Amino acid sequence: MVDSSGRYLFVPRYTLYWGCLHLKLGLLCSIGIWTLSAAKLQATQPHQNWKSPSELLEQVTKENSESAQDSRLKTQNLELPIQLPYRIEPIPILIAAPENFNPDLRLPPPIPKPPQNSTPPKTSTKPGMPDAILESIDTDYRYDTDNFGQTNLFIEPTVQFRLRNGNKIFFKTGFDLFNQRNVESITNIPLQVGWQGKIGQMTLQTAVGVDLFDRLPTAINLNTKVEIPISQPKVSPSGRLLSLAVLSANLEQGPYKSNARTLDNQITAWRFGPDLYWQIDRDTSLFSSLRLGSYNDDNSEVQSFSRLERKFGQFSVAANLFTWNYDRDLERTSGYFSPPDFLVYNAEVAWEGNITNFLRCRFAANLGRQRLKGEFDNANTYQTRCMVKLSPSVEADLGYSFSNVRNQDTGQSAYSGNSVTGQLRVKF
Repeated sequence: MVDSSGRYLFVPRYTLYWGCLHLKLGLLCSIGIWTLSAAKLQATQPHQNWKSPSELLEQVTKENSESAQDSRLKTQNLELPIQLPYRIEPIPILIAAPENFNPDLRLPPPIPKPPQNSTPPKTSTKPGMPDAILESIDTDYRYDTDNFGQTNLFIEPTVQFRLRNGNKIFFKTGFDLFNQRNVESITNIPLQVGWQGKIGQMTLQTAVGVDLFDRLPTAINLNTKVEIPISQPKVSPSGRLLSLAVLSANLEQGPYKSNARTLDNQITAWRFGPDLYWQIDRDTSLFSSLRLGSYNDDNSEVQSFSRLERKFGQFSVAANLFTWNYDRDLERTSGYFSPPDFLVYNAEVAWEGNITNFLRCRFAANLGRQRLKGEFDNANTYQTRCMVKLSPSVEADLGYSFSNVRNQDTGQSAYSGNSVTGQLRVKF
């Protein structure tokens, strides 16, 4: 599982694989064309999150507003957080589950620096200026366990550079370890290179790489995200975000890192679909997501998530709804949780605030119900996370969550999962 409720996503014969790859790349182009067309019709958007989407936008907006007089002008050039509120990770795990889409139960993406002025970046540079400047190094940590002997460990650093034209490139690697009863452990080293930039009002982020395994064949991974604002953000004279609507199109492909058994069976998947983020007013936001998945074992899925959140100072309440449907239940053969009909709904109460001038924490509780094979059960999640500002350029997060929302069919046995997460961010 990854954070608010459940959890995690092919390598057939190589000839078929490359044929499928070409077909899916064609699909990616179609998604890009669809997104651009939607922008012209003024239709639109915004993956682990420290602050809620509204707070992320507020912080960027405040940094953009140097004074009350020019805040409106600054808004016209606001650089939307491209990982708002769900990033194509530092850890792009193709894991389907309710908590993967909960913005308040995920580690924060790095917040992009706003443009310093309203003029477009100059293409000419002074002699001697480097082509790329090291901007940040972010290291993600995650350790998941459950009461059925499954453990997953992820340690993945990402190095990001800013180019002279304002675009960004990043390199990611790491060390992942998967353990499960009756399955030999698997070690994974991901390697990935990505690019992020803006084309007019559209923000594009894309990455491609390989996954190296100690006893399995190398697998390809890729992900792409396109974001377009439906409406221009409205900002108060004090620089606080009042309204915004953003639409995104997402495409992901790679090994399904659910557990050791899934990897041992060499399960891979394509997953794609849109996200909609709507800042209704200064304290109310709505996020909705749809994902369609196609697996190399001839299975398919439809997954949806919606979240409505309202803030009351340092407190917030939210309602979450998650549905998940697979064409076939292949958990016994392929190893991954694939319910024909799974439903989770819950209500969340949270508090977030500064404990000291360098320590900020968030505490949240989700209470609700889950339905699997027509039977209902309680669905509860408890989570805490704290951020420590070690220096002006170094921050660290540490979080813990407990959930009984299923990510496997355990029959009449109760399920429970624990996650310890962290992120170290160094800015240059």
